[in-house]
Amino acid sequence: MKVSQLYVYPIKSLRPTTITEGILTTRGFQYDRHFMLLKVIAAEDGSGTTTLRNMHVPHFPEMALFHTDIEYPHKGKHSGKLIITYHPPPSEPAPKHLETNRLEIPLQPDPQSLKPLRVVMHQSSTTGYNMGAEYNDWFSSCFGYPVVLAYLGPNSREVLGTLSPAKQDKKSALRTIRESLTRPDRKWERVLPILIVASGINIFLQGGTLFRDGITPQTAGYLKPTLLFTASAAVLALVLYYFYTQHAKNEDRITFADCAPYLVISETSVDNVSARLPEGEDMDRTKFRPNIVITGAGEAFEEDFWEALAVDAGVGRGSPKLLLTGNCVRCQSLNVDYETGKMGTGESGAVLKKLMKDRRVDSGAKYSPVFGRYAFLELKSEGISLRVGDEVTVAEKGTRRSTFDWPGLTN
Repeated sequence: MKVSQLYVYPIKSLRPTTITEGILTTRGFQYDRHFMLLKVIAAEDGSGTTTLRNMHVPHFPEMALFHTDIEYPHKGKHSGKLIITYHPPPSEPAPKHLETNRLEIPLQPDPQSLKPLRVVMHQSSTTGYNMGAEYNDWFSSCFGYPVVLAYLGPNSREVLGTLSPAKQDKKSALRTIRESLTRPDRKWERVLPILIVASGINIFLQGGTLFRDGITPQTAGYLKPTLLFTASAAVLALVLYYFYTQHAKNEDRITFADCAPYLVISETSVDNVSARLPEGEDMDRTKFRPNIVITGAGEAFEEDFWEALAVDAGVGRGSPKLLLTGNCVRCQSLNVDYETGKMGTGESGAVLKKLMKDRRVDSGAKYSPVFGRYAFLELKSEGISLRVGDEVTVAEKGTRRSTFDWPGLTN
């Protein structure tokens, strides 16, 4: 098998950028889903207050009208830029207030110059940054309603459920403690250092008081339990903080992607879907939102059982490994007509229904069909490049399908 296509989605739910080579990171390809759009919803009571709603293509099919391209950074020239081109439906005129159908966005904006905002995707929250009027107004003109372009910056989101490879390992007692302490907002990590310092100061002050008053440990027996408790609390806090920081270094995190850093699909399975459409119609593989497309699989949907893929990246580039941990359950996004920016009509607008007949194979999402596998990068593969044409082998294969258990995903 080989890698046949690679895709990056710089702005979530817009059309992808096709690449021939991408740098693999534990949080996805470089620049993948580092931006997202949110619709501004005005309060119905006329108070002037607003809320922000995440925009996803199944709920806002007009997002398919935006094409993306990336100009990667070059030393001594520029830090890179993202180019968005708006293609109105052929039967509709361009919006009246749209001066140009092309927008350039810095690929790596400075978060310090932007206003922070909270973004919650499927119960997994993070801090994003409002890109400001210059970019928000252009998108708002295209959509015909107010939107905000959010940038992720250096932040990331927690991987919920057990999709994360680390979470699929057997949990230790310390890990159970860590998870209970860190959910949902991880505020304790800011408190622990304070507790550690406070405990140390308390021990120092109490010891100083005893010394000043001439009280020896033999005559201060009644104070021993207090000192012992304080010291024990400090030690426990130090131990917990150490294990947290050590685990956090290797913790799986994601960007504005739904569930995982990568989505892998098979060309053979795409062909199976195309065969369900009328003669002459082919399934657009990008509607499955893949990052990595594999060609050469012997049977359709055999990837349901793939647990790890090993890539032969060639001499001098290393051999990255992808850990496939869960199925991708599908929604109405498969029915979107990418040319009109609306839900499709006819057979191409009923792809989800067609897959319902025989692809509801995950007991964790029994009402949704499965297509493709979520993947994470093995830690030691960080920074290796993946290219179209690289050979791929199934390094690990399961005997039964995995069970989808992402608690916050709703379509």
